[in-house]
Amino acid sequence: MVLTVLIITYFLPKQPRFRYEFEKGKVWLNKDLVSPFSFAILKTLPQVIIDKKDALENVLPIYRYNNDLFNGVQEAYLNEFDVKWQANSFPEKEKQTYKTSSYNLLKAIYTKGIISLNPKHQGNGKNYDISLLNNNVTRPVSTQDLFTVQSALDYFKSNFKAPNIKIKEAIENLVEDHLQPNLVFDEKLTTIVQNSTVNSLSTTHGMVQKGELIIARNNVIDEDTYQKLQSFKATYEAQTKTIGDSRLVYLGQILLVGFALTLQMVFLFMFRKDIFADNRQLSLLLLVITTMLLALTWAIKLNLPSLYYIPFCIVPIIIRILFDTRLALYLHLLVILIAGFFVPNSFEFVFYQTTAGMVAIYSIRNLIKREQLLLSALFILTAYFICFVGIGLLREGSFQEIEWMNFVPFIVSVLLSLLAYPLIYAFERVFGITSDVALIELTNTNNKLLRELAFKAPGTFQHSLQVANLAEAAIFKIGGNSLLVRAGALYHDIGKIENPQYFIENQNTGISPHDKLPYEQSAQIIIKHVHKGIEITRKHQLPESVIDFIRTHHGNTRVDYFYQSFLKNSPEKFVDENIFRYPGPIPFSKETGVLMLADSVEAASRSLKNPDAQSINDLVERIIDYKLEQNQLDNCDLTLKDLETIKLIFKTMLMSIYHVRIDYLQNV
Repeated sequence: MVLTVLIITYFLPKQPRFRYEFEKGKVWLNKDLVSPFSFAILKTLPQVIIDKKDALENVLPIYRYNNDLFNGVQEAYLNEFDVKWQANSFPEKEKQTYKTSSYNLLKAIYTKGIISLNPKHQGNGKNYDISLLNNNVTRPVSTQDLFTVQSALDYFKSNFKAPNIKIKEAIENLVEDHLQPNLVFDEKLTTIVQNSTVNSLSTTHGMVQKGELIIARNNVIDEDTYQKLQSFKATYEAQTKTIGDSRLVYLGQILLVGFALTLQMVFLFMFRKDIFADNRQLSLLLLVITTMLLALTWAIKLNLPSLYYIPFCIVPIIIRILFDTRLALYLHLLVILIAGFFVPNSFEFVFYQTTAGMVAIYSIRNLIKREQLLLSALFILTAYFICFVGIGLLREGSFQEIEWMNFVPFIVSVLLSLLAYPLIYAFERVFGITSDVALIELTNTNNKLLRELAFKAPGTFQHSLQVANLAEAAIFKIGGNSLLVRAGALYHDIGKIENPQYFIENQNTGISPHDKLPYEQSAQIIIKHVHKGIEITRKHQLPESVIDFIRTHHGNTRVDYFYQSFLKNSPEKFVDENIFRYPGPIPFSKETGVLMLADSVEAASRSLKNPDAQSINDLVERIIDYKLEQNQLDNCDLTLKDLETIKLIFKTMLMSIYHVRIDYLQNV
């Protein structure tokens, strides 16, 4: 417990907690709030988004000259001009004139700039503004003042004069081949400028001066006041990170978490002594608490957009399936209350998680099918949705104002809660706990071990089924774990697999192998089925809670038939009674006590030659009274009232099994 407290508090955030809880549209019920220091008023998220959008729209895309391009173009143009002029046999004396004039026009075009229009920047119009970078100096330019390849060619054609049509067409074609964009979009530099512009934006507007009234008592928290309170809270928490004494904060956390866990221990000591005395089960509970609170700390440090992504409902699901409803609710509340100190809008958080946790517990009250986990997830999601809509309407007063995307974290949380199923299996294996799911699997008669029992010892198998029915009906009536009783009943005689012919229910002839054995040896063979049963079930890794039924179903009673036979036939010999006595222990719970009674009653009922209401009544009374006289029920929690109820159920069910008509039905 101490280690749990230290681990949890070591990782939790270490700043003092803001003392006020507030919601937009609600009345401020605290005293008048006067600012103890000056602080800037933060912009709302929509305001910041709009400012960023406007700023980005004002950042022009940056283009730069590709100076190396023209150097290559001019060299190629001049060389190809000479070749083309000679190939067309144009007059040599006019060559230099046309060469110089066409080159100057081409140079003027490249100097002004040729651009390839980018659809990404065009928006709704064809032309757009850019920042033109040349020699590390930018100037705003519209693309309509620059050339495209087509407009550059048109410009050349309209400004190049040549009386000879063939010469004009030849030079225009040559120029067209050497026109290409020399203004290149610099995406990297544009992104840098955009980021710099966004980062330089102010996230505040206005100030609240020291001593200024933020909000008066009983005033409604409107939009502006809400933003002031949010800004005050953010500034307060930022200051206390450096001003507050983290050691005292740590001490406060230790006191609160330690007190909460102490209450848990008191609860277990008063109401669940079995868990309190079991270090494995206690470790599991502390592990679940620690894991959930560390997950919360991890989410806070990673600045997750919403803490509702964390599947807090996994706690009540796991604890309910492994233990009981009351403990599941108590542990869930404990985790949520501690978490409430470190989350924003803690009351809202506690309300969400408490109601969803209750729904989770109610929806898996009796887990007998795997699809119940899916139904439980659906119910939890419905609970979250109802709370989400209710809180949204309470805060905004309008369906249109509810931000429906904020419900996505709840959906993710519910999906993550389905991890409870594999976690339950892991916890069962590691901590030796038996859940209802495991018991359901064990009570399946197609289970390998039960099929072996049915094949090797069919009489014992039928006896076990009848005992299971009797014990389950009785424990259900008086209150207890009926699944556990049924599992225990089905396996309580599993040790008879080794020598099934030595047990009367498996003998189908009039000859018994005990006829040739000494009474002491026969008694030991009978007693051995308890040891053998424990050995077999441990080999097959059955839970200890089921093995307990094998240990206790005979308690420390004697094998009376062979004991009395020994006394009768060898009165002169000394008898060691321990040879004829089961090793025990005696039953120590309602469930094991009921099984002992059901086993004895069912076995004895098979010896009734003419079962009727009176003989069954006498048999049940005699067997249960004998167990009381032998002190076999001293350690279990069965009351006299419980025993009367058990007797009635056993009598009723045995009469049904043997088709006995009750007196008042005789004349019907």
